[in-house]
Amino acid sequence: MTITGPCNAPDVVDVVALGESMVTFLPSRPGRLADVPSFERTIGGAESNVACALAAAGHSVRWISRVGADGFGDHLVETIGSYGVDVTSVRRDPARPTGVYFRTAGDRATDAHEVAYYRAGSAASVMSAGNLDLEAVRAARVLHLSGITAALSDSCLDLLWELTEPRPGRPLVSFDVNFRPGLWADAAGPRVLLDLARRADLVFVGADEAREAWGLHGARAVVDALPEPELVVVKQGGGGAVAFDGNPDALDGVEDVDRLATHVRAPRVDVVAAVGAGDAFAAGFLSATLRDLPVRDRIRHGHLMAAAVLTAPGDLATPPARDHADRLVALDDMAWGTLRLGPGWTQAEQAPEEVPTP
Repeated sequence: MTITGPCNAPDVVDVVALGESMVTFLPSRPGRLADVPSFERTIGGAESNVACALAAAGHSVRWISRVGADGFGDHLVETIGSYGVDVTSVRRDPARPTGVYFRTAGDRATDAHEVAYYRAGSAASVMSAGNLDLEAVRAARVLHLSGITAALSDSCLDLLWELTEPRPGRPLVSFDVNFRPGLWADAAGPRVLLDLARRADLVFVGADEAREAWGLHGARAVVDALPEPELVVVKQGGGGAVAFDGNPDALDGVEDVDRLATHVRAPRVDVVAAVGAGDAFAAGFLSATLRDLPVRDRIRHGHLMAAAVLTAPGDLATPPARDHADRLVALDDMAWGTLRLGPGWTQAEQAPEEVPTP
């Protein structure tokens, strides 16, 4: 996959990420929300997480959304902008608030956590083609979207249909399925996400969410259900990720179908907080895609960006320097297989116990 979207206009950026970001309140100690006495304020949002990680990695990035004309909106815009993200196209809504949510200290990927969302009627929930700057949205080499936006409202879903409509000169459309059952008011959500994914050029989906949303078991079943995207990346947790490059229709009559699949195991990681890894993986993969690196290297960069977040608290972390990441990505398969990353690895020199040499 080579990016062929708009690239000459002066306002074109590497990536536009569109979606809702919310002010997040993290507990001061473990326990039920009812028992936590205080919270620390931060930010959360799948698309803005990707935007911040890409900007920190040196890419030009624009985040587009709507926030309230309130202090929480100020905090979001200022914080995301501090990563080097262009926030000039974010619209302020004087009539609707910025979304917020609270969560406990437990792992969000298990039942050992609580999340309380206050996003209904938020400024971002009324995003539409009529209240955003679509020229700014489309002025990118890559447009990154997620299924979370589709679940927020009818107008948000209509916006995604508009942005994924095939048309000459559109940016490469990157779509992270991000199936969140609690956001969908009816059973139509999984079908909507499948239809949107089929209109994208690059799709990220977890094997677990493909199983839950679509009843698909295994990476082959996923890619068979998504014949249109040029590249489908199926994330398999600690098992790594597999990318299918090219239209699966080309597999007809081919006995060794795995030759079009690239699987890369994730390095071993000493996890500090299991949050934000999926967004970071997408950012790392997109960063390498913008550099036109081979698919294997794109997956490895995704794993390394995810490892940066997994070894730090919160949804965002400082990514490894590009030359550091490139050295790790260039390791041979044996060295990559013994790689182990712990807290602080992105700033550390190449310590023998953490970074094997090729």
